[in-house]
Order: sequence, then structure tokens, then C-alpha cells
Amino acid sequence: MAPSSERLFDSLGHFGRFQAFVYFASVFQAMSCGIHYLASVFMAVTPNFVCGIPGNVSSVLFYNSSESSLEDIWTLWTSTENYIVARLENGEIWELNQCSRSKREMSLDLAYEYKGNKSIFSCSDGFLYDDTQWKSTVVTQWDLVCDREWLAKLIQPTFMLGVLIGAVIFGDVADRLGRQRVIWFTSAGQFIFGIAVAFTFDYYSFVIVRFLLAMVSSGYLVVAFVYVTEFVGIKARTWASMHVHAFFAVGIMIVALVGFLVRTWWVYQIFLSIATLPFVLCCWMLPETPFWLLSEERYEDAQKVINIMARWNKVSTPCKVSELCSVQQDELVDGRMGDNDTSSTKKHNILDLFCNWHIARRTITVWLIWFTGSLGYYVFSLSSVNLGGNEYLNLFLIGAVELPCYIIACIGMDKLGRRNTLIPFLILSALICVLIMFIPQDFNILIILANMAGKFSIGVAFGLIYLYTAELYPTIVRSLAVGSGSMMCRVGSVVAPFCVYLRSVWIFMPLLLVGIMALLSGILTIMLPETLGKPLTNTLVEATEIGRNNTSCSGKTPPADSGAALEKIEMFDQETVSTEK
Repeated sequence: MAPSSERLFDSLGHFGRFQAFVYFASVFQAMSCGIHYLASVFMAVTPNFVCGIPGNVSSVLFYNSSESSLEDIWTLWTSTENYIVARLENGEIWELNQCSRSKREMSLDLAYEYKGNKSIFSCSDGFLYDDTQWKSTVVTQWDLVCDREWLAKLIQPTFMLGVLIGAVIFGDVADRLGRQRVIWFTSAGQFIFGIAVAFTFDYYSFVIVRFLLAMVSSGYLVVAFVYVTEFVGIKARTWASMHVHAFFAVGIMIVALVGFLVRTWWVYQIFLSIATLPFVLCCWMLPETPFWLLSEERYEDAQKVINIMARWNKVSTPCKVSELCSVQQDELVDGRMGDNDTSSTKKHNILDLFCNWHIARRTITVWLIWFTGSLGYYVFSLSSVNLGGNEYLNLFLIGAVELPCYIIACIGMDKLGRRNTLIPFLILSALICVLIMFIPQDFNILIILANMAGKFSIGVAFGLIYLYTAELYPTIVRSLAVGSGSMMCRVGSVVAPFCVYLRSVWIFMPLLLVGIMALLSGILTIMLPETLGKPLTNTLVEATEIGRNNTSCSGKTPPADSGAALEKIEMFDQETVSTEK
């Protein structure tokens, strides 16, 4: 966004009635992104199961408990290593394990212990599932157990891969075709693909449609950040952009509520997708941002949007496009006349983030924080259903705890500084991970509270890192720095489901990994410079100096209340292009 945008918002208001309408309409759809990101938590549940039997059951035995049907045994099931003894109507007696079954050869007595000969068979007759909690999941639909279990574990990682690719594609498309068109397309895509997931006919079509759903969901979230940023003035932009995440968290809470009420996976998916319908029906009313229109030299359309904003905000004399263009031209001329650094016109690449030791160390630290924030965010969210107690309430609380954490992040950034807020919350999240390991497993309430505290701490760090990143780097590579950090964030979201699966190796393995990463990130953050109240840098030399001195890094840099304020507007536009959950 050009610095002349400050003049526009001074004329029309930084967050008037028009901006409030556009903001809340846009972020409403962000709830759908939170919904689809975490939907698989319940949709891909693996219930208790055993091999199917080639006949009708007359009686079932589990240790000393004898029942007439298998459904009555599930409440007694304590370990996946146990087996169930079943007698068929033809007199055959079978031992049923999870991934195999054996037929007793010479026994007619229904006893749990048996020392005689047995014939072992594969599960060619399918599987029997415990449907007391979920009537149907994608696991039970397509038997994603035993040798097909790895297919179930790929559901969330492939979705996150779609998130990564979608953010890259639609972020670029939004710059080329406009924010409004991408919002229309991705909103309609979320509804269409969301409903289509419920009607997929096999596992592979399910994964493909979910992959497409991930792309449009990610694309919407990226473009929504840009869209609301270009309509909100600098006085409200920090809070507005930060609280897009809060609506994402509300989506997580909706997943918990719908999962509690609906226990058939395809019905559950349809109900979740219907949440996007109100916005799909109304999103055509949203206008294109005036700044994108100006960049495309569509001046008449830009003036129409400005006039609409003025009427909504009750401004009698809105600024003219010609005034904004003249300001932009003056700033461009001044910038060229005052630019003695040829590096500003040079095309930069990822290697510029490692141009010297100070910048390289800064880049590695920032990337690690992005990765750790995303990894911790999704590990705490995805693991919430395995904490014991009511899994629906657990996920609801994990989502709800995010709402105050973004308020704390905003206050901390403004009062304590970026680094001084980031360090304690990263280290605190690491300490909480360690603390959880020492809580006895039967203390469910204490474990849930500790996980909420961990999610809160990592959420604060995750919420502020993109703004801090933008302030740590000079103008010439700022967008590149935020974009590369956002890419590391998405790598973390892809790795997180695999990290959660390590619970099968050791129940605390995911927490241990998150704790180590958070502690390392917190320690390395100590070496980063504080940027609160500092003027933004323009060159790599200035950015290097800000890490060495506590004072302004260049005598040519304007005071923080003048040129820096204008550049912050540009910074917010650049940073939000690449920001993603």
C-alpha cells in the first residue's frame, strides 16, 4: 500500500462504518478456514475395532464377561492388545484381534484361555467397529486400519500441503486479478468442495477433494488479510489484522460443537460446510480495494469505491483520486532523488537474507520461530482430543483460549516491545510442555488446563511474529523475509500431524519436541534487536546496524513519527500478503 493511503484514511476515517461492515463480513468467512483446517480431528477418528467374522455370532466372551453381542463388549475394551472370543451359530469359536483372527480347532467350550491348535487368518471379511461414539468416520468407511492405517495418517498432512500450495498460488493471483475476485472464487470453492467432500466415493477422491478444499481455504485466509488491511487505516490496522486469527479460533470451536452434535462423518462435513453459505450468497457485494484499483490505473472505479466509503462514513468531502495520485508521484520523485543506494533497485533473492553473519543469524532465528509457532499451534490443537475427558469440550477450550491471547499479544507488543513479549511466552510454552510430562495421567482437568496454557503461550508468540519479522528487515527485502517466514510456518503445519502421531512411540514425544523447539527459539530470540519505537530500515546496512546499536541506525533515517509512520503503512501491506496460519 502506498504511503499516500494515510491521506485517504485521514479523510474517510481509519475504521468507520464502511470499514466495520467490510471487516466483519470478510473475517466471518475466516471461521470457515478454521473449520476445515481442524475438521479431520473428528472426521478421521479411529474407533475400537477387531477383525470381522465369517458368520452370525451367538455369544461373545471378553475375559470373564460374557455377552450376546459384540456391541456390549466395547465398553469393556481396555487395550488394543486384547482379543475377543466369539462363538458362531454353527459352533465355531474364533479369537478376534485387531489385525488378525484365529479359529480354534478342537474346542467346543467358550473359554477365554486356550492352549490348543489354532488356524490364523487375515481380516478378509472386513472389520467390526465400535460405533458407540461415532456411527461412521472416514476410517470405518474405507477400512483405514492395520496395513491401511498409514492412509488415515496422511489425511491431515495432505490437507496442510494443500494449504501451503494454495497460499502461494492465490496470493499471487490476488495481486494479478484483484482481491475481490479471489475472495469470490475461494468462498464459493470452500462451499462447493466442502459439500463435495461428503459425497466422495473412495479414499483417493476424498483426499483429492480435501486437497482442493485446503487450497481455496488457505487462499481465502491469505487474501482476507490483505483485503481488510487495505480497507483499515493505520490506527486500527494492528488490532484488525491480528484478530482475523480470533475468527479462525471461533471456527475451531464450531468444529467441537458440530462434532458433539453430529456423529456421522459425511453429515458432519455438510453441516460444517453450510457455515460458509451466508458469506457465499453475499460476498458479491464486497467492493474491490481502492489501492488495487489505483495500482491497475482504474481511477474511475477507485473513485466510486472512495465515494461509497465516504457516504457510509458520513464524510461530506471525500478525497479525490487525483490528489492521491499526485501525492504518490511526489513521493516517487522524492524517493528517487534521495536514493543514493543502488541496492534499492536491485532484484533481491533469498540469499540476501544471509548477506552477512548478523542478518543470517537473524534469519535463522526468525525462521525457527515461525516453524515453532505453527508446530506448537497445531500440536496443541490436534492433540486436544487425546487428553482424556470430553474430547469435544477439550477442543472447544483449545479454540476459546486463543481469543484472549491475541489481545495480550497486541498489548504486549505496544507496551513491552516485540522481543520482550516474544521471549517470555516462548520459554513459558517450553516450560509448560515439561510441566505436562510430570502431571499424572489420571489428573485430566489439570492436564487440560496445562494444555490450554501451552496453547495460549504459543498463540501469543505465533500472533506477533509476522509483525516483528517485517520490522527486523529493511524495505528492500521485507516482503521476501515475511514470505519466507510464512513458508516455514506452513512447513510446521505439515510436520505437526506427523509429530502428533509420535504419541504411539512415547505419549509425551510431541510435547517434548515442541518444548525443545520453543526453548531454543526463546534463547535465540534474546539475540534479536528490539524494534518497538525504532524507525524502519531501508537498506541491509541499516538493518545490520540496528542489531548492534540501541539508537537509530542511520542519521539519514527520518524520525519515527514522520517517515517511519508512512513506511509502516507499506510494511503492513507487504507483510500480510504472505501471512497464513
